[in-house]
Amino acid sequence: MAVCSSSSSSGSSSTTKAWIIHGILTGAAVAVALGAHAYLLLRRSGKFRSRVVGIIPARFASSRFQGKPLVQILGKPMIQRTWERAKLATTLDHVVVATDDDKIADCCRGFGADVIMTSESCRNGTERCNEALQKLEKQYDIVVNIQGDEPLIEPEIIDGVVKALQAAPDAVFSTAVTSLKPEDGFDPNRVKCIVDNRGYAIYFSRGLIPFNKSGEVNQQFPYLLHLGIQSYDTKFLRIYPDLPPTPLQLEEDLEQLKVLENGYKMKVIKVDHEAHGVDTPEDVDKIESFMRERNLS
Repeated sequence: MAVCSSSSSSGSSSTTKAWIIHGILTGAAVAVALGAHAYLLLRRSGKFRSRVVGIIPARFASSRFQGKPLVQILGKPMIQRTWERAKLATTLDHVVVATDDDKIADCCRGFGADVIMTSESCRNGTERCNEALQKLEKQYDIVVNIQGDEPLIEPEIIDGVVKALQAAPDAVFSTAVTSLKPEDGFDPNRVKCIVDNRGYAIYFSRGLIPFNKSGEVNQQFPYLLHLGIQSYDTKFLRIYPDLPPTPLQLEEDLEQLKVLENGYKMKVIKVDHEAHGVDTPEDVDKIESFMRERNLS
């Protein structure tokens, strides 16, 4: 998945706080979905999907980048930078790292993170989050999957996907997108997304979507890039591993497609955000240059 970064600790924060949340349900629409009386009682109680945990799944084995979570980004392991950014999010009651690797676990404990050991059989980050959730002592309503290869994840984006899921009771999943750079249109590592006019996901693809008759990127079209941040209703997360793999999920190698193919709704927010992928070793130099240019330590 694509990885997000921040432009500066102050400048990027002000732009990200001005995110556009596409189609977050109005109070009236939510009332229709839940029932007005039940919805109002939940909201007034302050207990509607109120308990939130951030889980950072991290594995050592990777076909494209072995040991990626431990790679140094200007003197700190990438997983540490992700954890430090996640800790700044105001909606998270707790942040943990979920891993199957002792080296990653030791590193994380060294800088103060709570670690949950998970099995090597987890097929993706969502399944690793689910296993970690079962091992946590406290109960939570929402799990935020924060990819460990996002060293500059903005806490405001984490808060945004949480609030979007809290405001959309008919959704079980929420995520974020930003504007896609035209030069990334045909990069399969940059996952594209299309949404409906109420802000729910229609489809995700490694290819360019929508795809026009010319077969070329339309420089005027507002293509959307999927960012590597997503949150789930915990009741849904518990059944997710039991859902059989779906054809589109397998073909695109995108776990979120299994959610859509099984008929579940996914809320999408759009954020003003400059995205940088850390998918290969070559991306490390790019993000370090980006950080030096903006005096990010």
